[in-house]
Amino acid sequence: MEDTELRQAIAVMEGYKERVEALSRQVQVLRVSLDEVSMASDALKAFRDAKEGDEILVPVGASSFIPVKVTSDRRVIVGIGSSISVEKDVAGSVDYMDANAAEITEALKKSADALNEAQQALTTISAAVQQEYANRQKAMNQ
Repeated sequence: MEDTELRQAIAVMEGYKERVEALSRQVQVLRVSLDEVSMASDALKAFRDAKEGDEILVPVGASSFIPVKVTSDRRVIVGIGSSISVEKDVAGSVDYMDANAAEITEALKKSADALNEAQQALTTISAAVQQEYANRQKAMNQ
């Protein structure tokens, strides 16, 4: 491998490192989002299935819950993005959360697949660069 090719390989390797780091962060954010949506969906389903007067636990974040008595009012305020919320009935809010979870799951799968591909490419090019350095070290010692 010529010096120019080695420099190019190192530059490509650095590019893959940056891509792996960015995709890792993206996967983490998507996992957190999916956990949040799943927790909200579970709470909404408990609310949907509860009878008036039942007590349910409503998640407030950080693994904390508030016990709440269910009333006849079954309206739900749902955040739909960009600090915008809408009022929905319970069934509509559950459907919205389920659709949101499916969308996040699909994005998570695509991001995880891209991360795996980038990691494999990084491993391949890193091995080639390391082998070239080993070959050069060996040649210098002869």
